[in-house]
Amino acid sequence: MMEKHINVVAALHIGLSILGILIGVFVYAVLYFVGDLSNDQEAQFVLSIIARVLVIFMIVLSIPGIIAGIGLFKRKEWARILTLIISVLDLINFPIGTAVGVYSIWALVQPEVVEQFKQL
Repeated sequence: MMEKHINVVAALHIGLSILGILIGVFVYAVLYFVGDLSNDQEAQFVLSIIARVLVIFMIVLSIPGIIAGIGLFKRKEWARILTLIISVLDLINFPIGTAVGVYSIWALVQPEVVEQFKQL
C-alpha cells in the first residue's frame, strides 16, 4: 500500500522542482525583456544580471528535488533522507510546498516505508 505513496511523493518532488525551473525561466524572460523595453543601458545591464542570478538560483534550488525524486523511484535510502530534508524546507513555501512537505514527511516516516528502504 505504501508503494503508491512513495511513488506519489517522488512524482510530486520532481514536478515541483520542474515547476520551480519553469518559473525561474519565466522570470528570466520577463526581466530580460523589461530591460530591453526600457531603452536604458544601465537598466538593461542591471536587470539582465538580476535575471541571470534568479534563474541560476531557481535551478540550484530545484536540482535536489529532481535528484531526490529519481532516488525515491529507485528506492534509495539516501533519497528518502534527502526528500525529508527538502520536505521540511518546503513547509515554508505556502500553500503548495506546505501541502507537498506535510504529505511527504507523513509518507516517508511510516514504519513500513522506513523498513522497506532499509531492506533494499
